[in-house]
Amino acid sequence: MDKDSGLNIMYAKTLDEMGIDRTNLCPIRAPFHSIIPGRQAMPLGQIDLPITFGDRSNYRTETLTFDVVGFPRTFHAILGCPSYAKFMAVPNYTYLKLKMSGPRGVITIGTSFHRAYECEVKCYGHATAVIASEELVTLREEVVEEAPNAKKSSESFKSAKGSKEVLVDPSSSEGKKVLIGTALSSE
Repeated sequence: MDKDSGLNIMYAKTLDEMGIDRTNLCPIRAPFHSIIPGRQAMPLGQIDLPITFGDRSNYRTETLTFDVVGFPRTFHAILGCPSYAKFMAVPNYTYLKLKMSGPRGVITIGTSFHRAYECEVKCYGHATAVIASEELVTLREEVVEEAPNAKKSSESFKSAKGSKEVLVDPSSSEGKKVLIGTALSSE
């Protein structure tokens, strides 16, 4: 459940495990963001699948569109805002419940805190592995190259008025200076 996501995401490995051939994917050329910081991600394609919540006595089925991605996974799929809207479902993150109306009353889907903790530990391990990967090192190098030069920015700073240069350490031979305001009180 990801109430902040504008997409329903399914991992290619999940699709393979379901026995659905990847030739059933519809091509898509719309990238999405916020998976890899500072980068866009391109899905392998989209697929419409019927999704059912509930049990035999009270269930509801709707067709959801999933963007299929080839990333390593910690989940089978991520349900975002489109799924909540389609099912008119309300998530409660405190109680780990998802509620929606069904033909015979409210359908409640939930999990245990123990299971949620296990998933969190698994996700943390996955995130740690990604952080340690060479790919992230490359991304960091690219971000550093694109970052503004802090030294250049500070050198181009000019105070509006009422400032003077003062040596940071008068006894030092380095000659580092700082600008201070002359209109400041002695306190």
